[in-house]
Parts: sequence; C-alpha cells; structure tokens
Amino acid sequence: MESIIFKESRLVETLDNQFNFESKRKNRSRYTVFGQSKNVRRILISGAAFVITMDEHDKLSVLPNRSVYIVDGKILEVFPKGKKSIPVNKIDMIYDASKRGGIVVTPGFINAHSHPPMYMLRSSMTLDKGDIRNQVVKMAELEAQMKEEDFFLGAVGDFTEQQKNGITTILSHYATFDPIDKAARITKEHVINAVSAVSNSHPENTPELVEKILKNREKYFSTPAICIHYLHKADKEQIKKIKALLKKYDVLFTLHAAENEEWVQVCVKKFGKRTVEALVDLGLASSKTILSHAVHFSEKEIRLVKKHKIGIVHLPTSNKLHRSGEFKYKEFVDAGAEKNICLGTDSVISKNSLDLLSEALQTRIMHLDKHRVLYEQLFRMLTSNAAKILHLGKVGKVLAGYKADLGFWKLKDRGFLPYNEEKPVSLLGNMITHGGRNIRDLMIDGQFIISNRVHNLINESELLVQLQEAHRHLYKRLKKKKIKT
Repeated sequence: MESIIFKESRLVETLDNQFNFESKRKNRSRYTVFGQSKNVRRILISGAAFVITMDEHDKLSVLPNRSVYIVDGKILEVFPKGKKSIPVNKIDMIYDASKRGGIVVTPGFINAHSHPPMYMLRSSMTLDKGDIRNQVVKMAELEAQMKEEDFFLGAVGDFTEQQKNGITTILSHYATFDPIDKAARITKEHVINAVSAVSNSHPENTPELVEKILKNREKYFSTPAICIHYLHKADKEQIKKIKALLKKYDVLFTLHAAENEEWVQVCVKKFGKRTVEALVDLGLASSKTILSHAVHFSEKEIRLVKKHKIGIVHLPTSNKLHRSGEFKYKEFVDAGAEKNICLGTDSVISKNSLDLLSEALQTRIMHLDKHRVLYEQLFRMLTSNAAKILHLGKVGKVLAGYKADLGFWKLKDRGFLPYNEEKPVSLLGNMITHGGRNIRDLMIDGQFIISNRVHNLINESELLVQLQEAHRHLYKRLKKKKIKT
C-alpha cells in the first residue's frame, strides 16, 4: 500500500522537500516561503477576508480582514490586518488570504461518529431496492471478507475524503485498531480510535485485548478509546471489566444507543431498564460517555443525559436513511441538554458524502417544524461543542492558544456569494445551506495537509485505483466463499 502515499518512510519530510513544496504551488501566489521550507514553523495567514469562529464566550464571531499568526502548531495571535505587523525574521511562510477574492478561515470541523474502514464498502448497500434489513445483512457478508490491508486502505480513503470536507478530528468507532492508527499516521488526521471491547464481527475482541492497546497508548498516533456496538451486546461481566478500564485509563467510551425501539426493548429485557437508565445503573454514565443516534430516548433519559453530562452524536442523514425515527431535538432543548449534542457522518454506507456541513443542513431541515436550530448552534456543534464533548482541549476555535487546525474556504464561491455585506453573519447561513463542498486548503497542527485542493501526503489518484481494485477482490472472495458453501 506504500504507493498511495509520497514516501511513507519520509512522511515528516513531505513538506520539508523544497522541490516538492514549490512544485505543488507552481504559478500559485498565496504561499511565500522564506529560507528553507523544512524550517516552516512560523506561519502568517495574512488578511483573511473573514474568520468565522466561536469566541471566548462561545458566541459566534464573523471577523473581517484578519491575520492569524501560528508558531509550532498553535495560534499565537489573531488580529486585524494593518493594525499590527509580524517581523519578517519571525515568519517562515506567508499564506496570502486576501488575493483572488479572499479566503474564509474556520476551525477544522469535528466528526464525532464514523466507521472509517467501511469506506471500502461504498456501493454495497445502495438501498435502491429491497428491504433495508436484508441489505444490511448482505453488506455485513461483504465486510466479513475484509482483511487488514482493506481496513487500512478503507480508513485512508475515509480520512482523506473527510479532510477534503474540512474535517480535522474524527471519532472512529470500529473493531480493528492498528489499521486505523496507521491510516491516521500517514494522513496526519486527529483520530480518537475507539476499538470494540465486544464485537460481533470480531469475536476475538475482548476487554483484555483493549487493555493491551490502552497500556501502550503513548506509542500510537491516534488516541485510543473504548466502544461497544450496543449495550445489550455485552454481558454484565464484560461491562464490569469495561467499567474498570474506564476508571483506570480515563478514556472515552462510545456506543450506538436507542437507534430503534426494538433494540431498546432488548436492552430492557436484559438489564430491566431503557438505555440511559441502564447505563446509569451500570456506572457507565459520565461526561466521557458518547452515545450515537440516541433516537428513542424517553424524557427521563434526556434529563439523565443532562445530569450526567453525556455526549450525544446526532446523525440525521443516517437516521433518515435507515428509518430509525426522529431525534427529539426539541426535547433536548427543553431539558437544557442542547449543548450535549454534536454531529457525525456515520459511514459511507449511511451517507453519500462524508461532510458535516450537509449534516448541519439536514439537522436544520429535519427539526424545523418543531424547533428552529440556529446557524450559530449548528456551527457550534461542528466545532467548539464537539471539542468540549470529546474532551479535546483547546481545539475548535480560531483563537490565541488554540491548536492550528484550520479550514480555508474560497470566498468567491457559490457557497458564500452573494452575502449581505451589512450582516456578514449571513456567510455562515450561506455556507450551511449550500451544503458540503471541497475545501481549498486544510491545516492540521500548523501543517498544510491540503494545498490548492491537492492532498500533500496522499496520491489520491492511486488511492482511488487501489480502493476499486480491493473492492473488486472483496466481491471475488465473497463469491468464492458462497460457491464453497
């Protein structure tokens, strides 16, 4: 798989090579590098047309004509262009964000629920004909044919698509760990790598296996966490072990919750209570608990979410596609639990494109008859709210002291123009209602991962060829297995 990347063994040097660095920007004038490009530590984003961010008080700010000074992967200052100058001897690169109509800078988006290796299964469940349950079974049969290299390649495909949609942090929920960690390392994506302690597809997974990963977490590029598919899939002994791991290692714990009423009743039969009530009784309800889907919650459960500071991942497209039911957004608002909610894409099995802007739009449309979700709140869910729910620290804002995970969007674009110049906040409404689109440039930890719409680390053309080839071999293996049986 090494051919899908530019010199994997020299990944750190990808942006250090002067020829490579300059050739990617031939005839482009936004980037000016001083001295040797391998020493790019101090970057000035000069004169962005707008910076859109949540401020220190978590209120929306749309700031015109701003410059952003970055050193060693962190934002040192955000200031009006012309009001201050950074000495040239303190700059290794200038990114001119004022030219050709200007650039809009946002924090990198945060996807709180994804199944990256399932990118390999795109087209396996189109839902055009047939019963959804039957198609899920067929998809699972194909997934069972995946090998380690398929998990890795699928995760690379997933991460790079998410990056092109402005996503810099992902919570991955899956049964394998190492292939996802390797994919995170070569794409430089921030990944919370939640591995199943109990898995139907990988029966070898156990709490003991997860602990081996947690013990060695310092050596991984991604951040280990624990997941299970559904609460009712685990027995009380397994839950006891998971609870001990959470206490010992202080990591995130995530699971699908109440995606349909049928599975809620299975939980009731097994534990005597509905999902959130059972989690409370089992000692698994805390601010480190992240519940995805969360469609069929009672009013009592929503109050418990608020009380125990449980994170909720809303997946509007997936819920609609799988006919899961309607997420009770208004009830969360009424219970004061609105800030417990962030957004996720699920996998390409459940969504046509791995972008969060269209999830924000879907959220607004889906709940409009009962509650108007403001653009500010949607943007908060994509950025600072998700950062808080996932315990990411200073991530999700364009402010001094925050990590330099940034999206660069072309202002002269149908997704922004025309906008009301007297009310530049209208840019955010335009951005969300237009839906997802590819980013121009993407920065993670102060490094440009995407420049001029081109991925700096991954040969995307070769990646797509290899994805198609691997997908074809999956069907071959499945066909061969069926002939044998």
